[in-house]
Amino acid sequence: MASAQKNLSSYDDSSLPDAAPMTFGIVVADWNADITHELYRGCYDTLVKHGAKEENIHTVQVPGTFELPAAGRILAAREKPDVVVCLGCVIKGETKHDEYINNAVSQGLVNLSITTGKPFIFGVLTPNDHQQALDRAGGKHGNKGVEAAVTAIRMAELYRSSKGGSKSIGFGN
Repeated sequence: MASAQKNLSSYDDSSLPDAAPMTFGIVVADWNADITHELYRGCYDTLVKHGAKEENIHTVQVPGTFELPAAGRILAAREKPDVVVCLGCVIKGETKHDEYINNAVSQGLVNLSITTGKPFIFGVLTPNDHQQALDRAGGKHGNKGVEAAVTAIRMAELYRSSKGGSKSIGFGN
């Protein structure tokens, strides 16, 4: 659903498992820091709100969005989190640079998820302009960092259950 039709920070609290036993990695791009640091704040605060322990949230900062997959892999190997959230913002410019970056990052994160079996969450804004980015980083469309955290909690539960825990997830089974 398009962000224009939905607040990214709206979700059903009761549908989330307790994040207390989970570990998280967060990689944040510094490019467009006014945006990405707000995404980080939304993500971090949401994880803690749902029980994640601060000592189980490992964060690294990288220069730009392009570096998210490499740093995510390094963080995953070093800290062994259940899930890695990658936060960035690539604003469309006058060239197709944004398309190359966004495609490379999305493919990199998919490849990491598939090859490692660990969820890598795509928390990258791909707006047409700075105002659209602001609207999605705590503005009128909420905060995509919150959405990334909710996704991370749900995927961490799935990841943890695949290692020998619960045999089902979702739908009350």
